Amino acid sequence: MAYVSSGRSRLRAGFGRPIVQVLFLASCLLSIVSFYTTQQGMNLYLSTWFSILASLGIQISLVMVAWLIGFTRKSRALLIAVYGITAAVSIAFSYVSLYTWFNARERPALLQRALYDELTATAAQTDQLLSQAVANGNRYVLALEEMTAAEKTVGRISRARDADPYLDHVRESVAREANTYGDNYPEGAGSGVRYSAFDRYAKLTRQTVTDLESSRAGLASFRTGLKPDSSTDVQLRQFHTVFDPIPWASVEQLLPGIKIDKPSAPAYSRYVERSASGQEDLMRAFEELVSAPTGRHVFSMLLAAFIDLIVFLIAYAAGPYFYGEPEERWVAGGATLDSTDQQVFVRDLLSKLRPGRQGLPRVSASGLSPGEHQLCLLLSAKGLVTTVEDEGCLFYLFASDIHEKLLESLAEPTLPLRATARGVPAGA
Repeated sequence: MAYVSSGRSRLRAGFGRPIVQVLFLASCLLSIVSFYTTQQGMNLYLSTWFSILASLGIQISLVMVAWLIGFTRKSRALLIAVYGITAAVSIAFSYVSLYTWFNARERPALLQRALYDELTATAAQTDQLLSQAVANGNRYVLALEEMTAAEKTVGRISRARDADPYLDHVRESVAREANTYGDNYPEGAGSGVRYSAFDRYAKLTRQTVTDLESSRAGLASFRTGLKPDSSTDVQLRQFHTVFDPIPWASVEQLLPGIKIDKPSAPAYSRYVERSASGQEDLMRAFEELVSAPTGRHVFSMLLAAFIDLIVFLIAYAAGPYFYGEPEERWVAGGATLDSTDQQVFVRDLLSKLRPGRQGLPRVSASGLSPGEHQLCLLLSAKGLVTTVEDEGCLFYLFASDIHEKLLESLAEPTLPLRATARGVPAGA
């Protein structure tokens, strides 16, 4: 029964092997993962349809080129270069996608924790300044109360200077205020203008201290209620609610001669997660990977490269099985030359083998068909078959491994082989 073997039939036969099916399924699954990560990375910069089409083309190219590298012997350098460029694009966008994905889940927590630490430090610094101002304010209240009592008892307290800048400023203010009244209110002991002025400054200082203590209480409540897992908006809103009403002018008055470094509120832009909103920059991701890589950067890059590497290895390993090993293609070529099926061709060749020297099978060259003769010539050139002469006849001596492969190829008979077997007479 004549039968012409085709590449399509060999492809179906190769794909029918369980190991090829498993490898093909594994490469497809990993290609889908790589397609998704590449598409998500491209989607940060391109429209959705552009990113889908580009990612699909990249993944198809990766798998097909890896299969070609696996079974072809021509233009391998060009195929490897094409795969390297395509894989670099896929890995780059997959890395950005994975890096952004990890950032969207991990970086907000890191930013919230960093903001919590900065707010805690700022609140501690502010509380220290307020504590010093309150302590000085209480001391000034006592001093002003004593001045008020002395002005009532002795008088002329506003004429003296004071070593403390705040109290000296109060004395000068009282003296200037009293001078505006002229001779209508002469200086001396008893309740008068100067006594009332000292008493008023004492009350004002006492009120300032009360306000600062209220600010300290609010700050302490803020520090107690602040949580590191709260969002940036919540933390900054709570901070400004307590921080903004602090009377810093009063703090500076109660801390004369001391340079006050007023704490500044953290900038909102420093603690905003941009990657969660799709604004992660490609160059920024690679700059951080090169300049200051963290575990998140390295893991994202390794995972992106690992996926494409495994896709390549699986496709590279599965590729030869789709078209068979070189020996199978040689046999297929010989079968085509004889216009017969591949297994029928192998069966006819094996039926002509006879024991030779050292138990190795041999076949006479005179009894070979054109296709069988060409196959033996090629096997002889590859060192798989040797030629010997015996009694003036040329024989091809088959190596044990090539004999084993030829026999194994008949383990699962194809339809043409079964048909020719049924057509052979019983006594033949």
